[in-house]
Amino acid sequence: MPERPYVIDELISAKTIAARIEDLSREIAEEFAGTDKLIVVGLLRGSFVFIADLVRELDLPIEVDFMEASSYGDGMESTREVRILKDLRGAIEGRDVLVVEDIVDTGYTLKHVSGLLNARKPARMKTIALLNKQARREVDFNADWVGFEIPDEFVVGYGIDFAQRNRDLPYIGTVRFT
Repeated sequence: MPERPYVIDELISAKTIAARIEDLSREIAEEFAGTDKLIVVGLLRGSFVFIADLVRELDLPIEVDFMEASSYGDGMESTREVRILKDLRGAIEGRDVLVVEDIVDTGYTLKHVSGLLNARKPARMKTIALLNKQARREVDFNADWVGFEIPDEFVVGYGIDFAQRNRDLPYIGTVRFT
């Protein structure tokens, strides 16, 4: 549990998120048109709400699998050491893959996971992040699709947590300590 009291200021509304997901799903469906099955790989835990909404909008045959990678623990800063806590259950060799991340800031997690998955020889692999915090980027890696560019502030909501709290918010908000 966070030690200091804080408030959350809304940054991106639930309605704005829903509209952006509709747009992104059309672009993804166009990119993967003709696939026999798109394997959507969600990076747990922060992306689970985004994945659920995204796959419901995709007009493609899909399979969902998950990985859990961590570079944060319970803190507000990346440790820059990516640990794989849960790997995929299925094989992706020769398959079309979409890796779904909640937020890219330093870029370490998505770059590490993408390298790991590319080594498994998918037919095509693309990445999508709901949020991009370019000001914090430390490695040269960008998602193929980004929902929203955000400022260098700590955010919660829509599946993203602060010490396992606030995942249930229907919007993205910034954390402000009081």
